[in-house]
Amino acid sequence: MNIFEKQNWILLKGLVKTDFKLRYQGSFIGYLWSILKPILLFIVMYAVFVKFLRLGEMVPHFAVALLLGITLWNFFGESTGIGMTTIVSRGDLLRKISFPKPILIVAVVMNALINFGISLVVVLIFAIINGVHFSWTIIAIIPLTVELVVFTLGVTLLLSTVYVYFRDLAPVWEVVMQAGFYATPIIYPISQITTVMKGQFGQIIARLVMLNPMAQIVQDFRYVLTYSNNMNPTAWQIYTHHWYFGFIPVILSFLIFWLGLSVFNKRAKKFAEVV
Repeated sequence: MNIFEKQNWILLKGLVKTDFKLRYQGSFIGYLWSILKPILLFIVMYAVFVKFLRLGEMVPHFAVALLLGITLWNFFGESTGIGMTTIVSRGDLLRKISFPKPILIVAVVMNALINFGISLVVVLIFAIINGVHFSWTIIAIIPLTVELVVFTLGVTLLLSTVYVYFRDLAPVWEVVMQAGFYATPIIYPISQITTVMKGQFGQIIARLVMLNPMAQIVQDFRYVLTYSNNMNPTAWQIYTHHWYFGFIPVILSFLIFWLGLSVFNKRAKKFAEVV
């Protein structure tokens, strides 16, 4: 069944609209939480890791880079966390009507993308207040956002498929997300790794970290927004003479999407029976 058919687009729009309305239903400040949540988390992280532990103090506009990193990670965490349980929670819908099952996951990611867009506007305003001067490289935010969505969709499709059969995945994924947050250069710049782990070993670790698509996306977003050059290098810059290695995490993002969609579609026919 074609996901691009008109009735499927109507279903997708309806799911996104309904989920967005229900998310903050009954909340006193409602949709403002989509802005306040990353800001409050940023304030805590900034006070502890930047002001107290002095991480990233040598990086220009690191406060902006920190807020941006938290915003990107929140999108990934929100999409995978909610998307993982979506097939199970939508079991009644699966049994009632026939439609392309990936629509349920796409709706979750699109919902998170709306929140991401709102938060990104806040980041841009904060960057202007912080004295960041944007260059033409800021247009690279568009392909980077596409890569982020593709990678997130792939991971979420895989997780939602596995969760149908193994409900213990939820607490395991929480631990993975916690570990991933600290393993990804969000609260610290990638240059911090080479500073702490001096010599060739530090460079090897930094390069291995940058093979993670989320690390590459965060670093590239920071670079095009703050243009902090060698203090906050991109995946391409960190591989120096082997810059083409920077394409590895990008390729991985699309491979994971292909794998996630393939596994999901293969198991989708049995979802209604299992859930």
